[in-house]
Amino acid sequence: MRADEPHPDVQDILARVEEADVMPLVQYGDPEVARDVAAQMRADAEGPALDDIEDRTVPGPDGDVPIRMYRPESDGPRPTVLYFHGGGWVIGNLESHDLACRHLAVETGYAVVAVDYRRAPEHPYPAALEDCYAVTEWVAANPDAVGGDGRLAVAGDSAGGNLAAAVSLRARDEDGPDIAYQALVYPAVSPSDDWDSRRENGEGYYLTEPDMEWFGDCYFDEEDESDPYAFPMVADSHADLPPASVITAGFDPIRDEGVAYAETLREADIAVNHHHYPAMIHAFFTMLAPPAELDAGHDAIEQVAADLRAGLGVE
Repeated sequence: MRADEPHPDVQDILARVEEADVMPLVQYGDPEVARDVAAQMRADAEGPALDDIEDRTVPGPDGDVPIRMYRPESDGPRPTVLYFHGGGWVIGNLESHDLACRHLAVETGYAVVAVDYRRAPEHPYPAALEDCYAVTEWVAANPDAVGGDGRLAVAGDSAGGNLAAAVSLRARDEDGPDIAYQALVYPAVSPSDDWDSRRENGEGYYLTEPDMEWFGDCYFDEEDESDPYAFPMVADSHADLPPASVITAGFDPIRDEGVAYAETLREADIAVNHHHYPAMIHAFFTMLAPPAELDAGHDAIEQVAADLRAGLGVE
């Protein structure tokens, strides 16, 4: 499932991270400090230009939820992709994933709506899910407000992949918004830590075992382990979910649960496009500009965009 060694460009990134001595983030013991450190590591690049980017808020379950809407130039309304950022439910925000959302909007030609959900530990489970689901309902009810035509997809990376999968499950169970596609980038979907990839890749490959444990402790309680909206892998049924793309990386500690979820969806007769990158690490999908730019990140964005266009039937 993984290459003999990470790609040379990945090795360069890992060497710089090790030299900076900024990982794991749990070493700071304070989520605000960890967020600041993560922000300092972020590429200072604007990415593809879009004429229409708007920040606003929409009603949520505990106050307004900030969103950012990316609307590429088009001849008329297009499908909408809701994007839920990664960061272990603790770090990450609209800025951390601005570059990825810009690329996704340009590559698909669709409206992309990024969601700035509440983060742990200040707001533990199910706060992030409640915010993401509320925004999904709002976008479904107000397609004109985002330049959409009513067709919806959800997408996210890591913790955001968890949220996209959970929103899809909840929408199915509650007869909620009609979600046509789900794009899950190295999704965190299982309560178990008994995966080979955790043992193989838990140290030295960007995302570390201590950080994963800290993120989980910040967001979840033990009783959440049997909740399918917390961990979509444990759902009793995965039938009637949207078609999916699943992205996994060879040197990612959560590689195996992403692979297993793709297989679980297939066993439920869900159409799945599984794209595996054996020489990549966690977070490669958002490494789109110097000093941490990876060709595979651009390739994965393009692949997800192609899957979305095919899945939603709009080229």
